[in-house]
Amino acid sequence: MTANRSDLKRQLLEQARKRTTPRATARPNDSVTSTLPGNSTPGPVAERFTRFDAHPGYQQLTMLRQGAEQLGLKDPFFKVHEGTAGATSVIQGQPCINFASYNYLGYSGDPRVTQAACEAVARYGTSVSASRVVSGERPIHRELEQAIAKAYQVDDAVAFVSGHATNVSTLGYLLGAKDLVLHDEYIHNSSLVGAQLSGAKRMSFAHNDPDALDALLSRHRHQFERVIVVIEGLYSMDGDIPDLPRFIELKKRHQVWLMVDEAHSFGVMGDNGLGLHEYFAIDPRDVDIWMGTMSKTLSGCGGYIAGSSALVETLRYFAPGFLYSVGMPAQVAAPSIKVLELMQQEPERVEKLHAISRYFLQQAKKHGMDTGHSIGAAVVPIIVGSSPLAAHLSHTLLEQYHINVQPILHPAVPEKSARLRFFLAYDHTQAHIDQTLDALATLLAQARS
Repeated sequence: MTANRSDLKRQLLEQARKRTTPRATARPNDSVTSTLPGNSTPGPVAERFTRFDAHPGYQQLTMLRQGAEQLGLKDPFFKVHEGTAGATSVIQGQPCINFASYNYLGYSGDPRVTQAACEAVARYGTSVSASRVVSGERPIHRELEQAIAKAYQVDDAVAFVSGHATNVSTLGYLLGAKDLVLHDEYIHNSSLVGAQLSGAKRMSFAHNDPDALDALLSRHRHQFERVIVVIEGLYSMDGDIPDLPRFIELKKRHQVWLMVDEAHSFGVMGDNGLGLHEYFAIDPRDVDIWMGTMSKTLSGCGGYIAGSSALVETLRYFAPGFLYSVGMPAQVAAPSIKVLELMQQEPERVEKLHAISRYFLQQAKKHGMDTGHSIGAAVVPIIVGSSPLAAHLSHTLLEQYHINVQPILHPAVPEKSARLRFFLAYDHTQAHIDQTLDALATLLAQARS
């Protein structure tokens, strides 16, 4: 069984590395449009350029699904949760321990937060029915943005209807062809897409390595007009954080902008969950652009940018993802406002999240499991080094033990770094952790025997 799985893994990886259809190379039997001078009658276009089932992405997906079937595995994605997902959930009618939710402080589903949403939708309706710049502006939008700005102790904030679009639109608008985007090699896809859209030159530096960034800035800063450094507050693949004070020192010395994506760190880092500036006790104004999402701790949806008035006003009037998008529905904004209020009143939730996260990390290490560089703050990976093994473990944990945890597979991470990724919530218990790690240790021992 182990040998078969290993052989299949090699085959799948080899196929995944190949582009099914090279873009610039036609095969002898393909029909292509003639480009010969003087030929005014183009020939037929090859079907592989007109059919979605011939697209390389779909063919790769089909290949991966076939491989999973040969291993007796189900597709680990798009599991249907039949209610509020937090430390526990219900999947296919079966209650389970859940480690696949960003509901870090348990506010999604909290009756007080739900009530805020109900009151907002009763007052403003289900949609604001226009972009905010046209006629979609509502008082609740500015209330949310002012609450976010207050949490960061900066001038202002602007809320986007999509977290991914927040980074895409912000970076895509602020930078141009004469500029440079420097980013951590593990930065989120949204920042990569934004950098590409901007037309700026893009370079990555080694993960959480300020010295590598310093070297790049020393070599290249003078070649560009605007330069921005983009890092994350808590890396969701690895559960580690950057040395923010060092990055601030570099940004000041090299005269560049610093952008921190706090999608996972806001609500998690710091005694009150206010993020990396609280954790490191730094002046929030030393970071030029704070970005975050409402879909995790804040129990809503969308993203935000917080910073100076000039930054926020510029984005509010010109960033395409804000300017041309409908305004955020009131029932989406209201929960985040309520959570920001409750976080001030209930710091014990953050304390409990920190405690249970540390417990998970400590117990996993006692079992001899590879937790990478996680600091034990809401996100802890268990690295198993094989995509088929990670998928098998995820499948078996759910089917046999009623434990839900997602696998992270190649090419999302290098094959040797394939893992199970555990998201902790404040209401996970030590019993949840012990049961899970005991089950995982048993399955790992069986797989390696």
